[in-house]
Amino acid sequence: MTNEHISLIELGETIADNKFVLGDRLVEIGISGPTLEGTLSSIAMAQQELGHSRLLYRWVSDLTGVKAEVKDQTGKAFQQNVKIGNWIELIAGLYVTNVAVDLVMRAMIEANNPNVNPPFTKMLKEQQEHLIYSENWCEQLLLDKGSIPRRCREAIDKTAQEAKEWLIKVENDMYLVTENIISKETRLVEQFNATIQEISREAAKQNVG
Repeated sequence: MTNEHISLIELGETIADNKFVLGDRLVEIGISGPTLEGTLSSIAMAQQELGHSRLLYRWVSDLTGVKAEVKDQTGKAFQQNVKIGNWIELIAGLYVTNVAVDLVMRAMIEANNPNVNPPFTKMLKEQQEHLIYSENWCEQLLLDKGSIPRRCREAIDKTAQEAKEWLIKVENDMYLVTENIISKETRLVEQFNATIQEISREAAKQNVG
């Protein structure tokens, strides 16, 4: 197995695992969402996230040459996503994870390496819808009453820490960089931090207003 395969397999499985877990949690937790619209949207997004994971697992199997039925994640999903147990953690996990995944997907598309053909372009539109939805919900939760804003911030921070560690690993993967699978000019962590911090700033502005 080449270095390319090892790096790409790990990257693909990390994204696929997180989408697999989020799809599962969107059904399990989303079915009792705080609003009817929230519940219906969660179920629809669950199907899309699970569909994305299937595409990615198929891509990984093409890299490995091993066809296998996927019954569970490979163990690379963020632990905070695995432990999601309520609506606040679900929304925070969906938002933060898709921010990180979106950055990696776009970086690989921009690098345009002819030897790498991930199915990311098929997924970006639906993923953008999930980002907008979860961002709007995060803003609502950060402006809510009682302990909800604090719990939301904590859930965002916990998932963000894991996501950041993954982005650092991707950004510093010498094979991905030297083979121009990820451009050396890409600032994944910097972009991630700026995006995650912005949602708190926007909520603070609305709260003051």
